[in-house]
Amino acid sequence: MFSSIWHNLFFDPVYNTLVFFIDVIPRGDVGLAIIATVLVVKTILLPISIKAVKTQKVMREIEPKLKELREKHKNDRQAQSQAMMAVYQEAGMNPLASIFLIFLQIPIVIALYFSVYKGGGVPLPNINIDILYSFVSEPVLVTMNFLSVIDISEKSILLALAAGVTQFIHVNLTMPKLPPKEEGVEPNLKDDFMRNMQTQMRFVMPVLITIVAYTISAAIALYFLVSNLTMIAQEYFVKKHR
Repeated sequence: MFSSIWHNLFFDPVYNTLVFFIDVIPRGDVGLAIIATVLVVKTILLPISIKAVKTQKVMREIEPKLKELREKHKNDRQAQSQAMMAVYQEAGMNPLASIFLIFLQIPIVIALYFSVYKGGGVPLPNINIDILYSFVSEPVLVTMNFLSVIDISEKSILLALAAGVTQFIHVNLTMPKLPPKEEGVEPNLKDDFMRNMQTQMRFVMPVLITIVAYTISAAIALYFLVSNLTMIAQEYFVKKHR
């Protein structure tokens, strides 16, 4: 059952989309095909992505109210949770939207990796015709050199660094600004924890993405790069039109 879900919902659609673009893109550039595949995936996930971006924006706006409620009900967890849920409902948001989007993308990233390096037993530049849809043709030419510069089948420090930089930009656009520490006020344990978490998200996450993108492959680095750029564009779009 798991194998059927994996193939029907993730691997086969991603593989066929990638092969389709390899066939129609001039010179069968796998790197360009990956970019096109990521854009298709992002278009499909666009409603969820826009909702997640809006959720993050609303979270930044209601954070002062949530902080006030946490302080007001610090000795009553149940009352605190109920009060915070009421604020979420009033704002018309689901705090789990961003988390759902992250988890949804994990199998897509894995499917893309296997599409390039496994291909159901036949890694690119070879094509596994046994799992192609009837309307997807086998490409005549498959070029692993992205823009004739980067071998997409190898590691790329350039693409990995670009993925890390765009991740840094994206995180800093979405994370709320840290309030300055007040002089003469004893640090609050919860505030210190949130400050440390935000610092790690701002600086550790981009470094982690860079390491993962370089360690796994140029294909995954390219995925992160294009994904981050689309998320940055969505963030600006929501800010402008909300």
